[in-house]
Amino acid sequence: MTDARWGPPDPQAAEEESYRIVRSRIDLSRLPRFSRDVTERVIQASADFDYFTDLVCDEDALAAGVEALAAGAPVIVDSAMVAAGITGCPLISKIGEPLTARLARTAAISPAAAAVRLAFGEAGPGAVWVVGGTAEALQELLARRVEAAFVVGLPAGFVGAAEAKDALRASGMRSVSNVSEKGGPAVAVAAFSALLEAATTGGGSKPGQDPAGRPGRAERDWAAGSR
Repeated sequence: MTDARWGPPDPQAAEEESYRIVRSRIDLSRLPRFSRDVTERVIQASADFDYFTDLVCDEDALAAGVEALAAGAPVIVDSAMVAAGITGCPLISKIGEPLTARLARTAAISPAAAAVRLAFGEAGPGAVWVVGGTAEALQELLARRVEAAFVVGLPAGFVGAAEAKDALRASGMRSVSNVSEKGGPAVAVAAFSALLEAATTGGGSKPGQDPAGRPGRAERDWAAGSR
């Protein structure tokens, strides 16, 4: 017999309890609305309170990202893991396509960089980019001068990730990023989900919740799929 204490939790109840714990340990109420939503989602997804000081959130830039999503801007992701975590909007992802591998070989670039080139060729300027896989994708995005509507730039790694995120901030593109080497797909998905939720609910939700008081759908689906 399985001990109920260790059985699979109800996803919605577990998510609600997770947010309750976050709010009991840190007060984010003084942050502006979108900065608060993004920070709370990232802390909840990562169980890492250091993101409170590590994230670099600009409220005007976040508002622009929400506006772009609400207007139907294309959404481009850099990795399969990021794509798997996002529901609720169409995505452009080139990382697993044969043409991406061919371009990487012929141009002597990484598959991540090749995927960025192909995605930009399809979507053009004005897209929302979600980068949580590799620094190479963010570096290529900057090198291409893609004129993004918004960039979630949160790759992880000891080689090049912090430098690429610093370059993103220096570029002047509207973005959310972090200072350290930390990040990754779950963190990028969490930050994007906060913005997507705001764009689709029109501002009626509490931090980290949908209008009915539940955690947002994209975040719930990511949590369920990662177990």
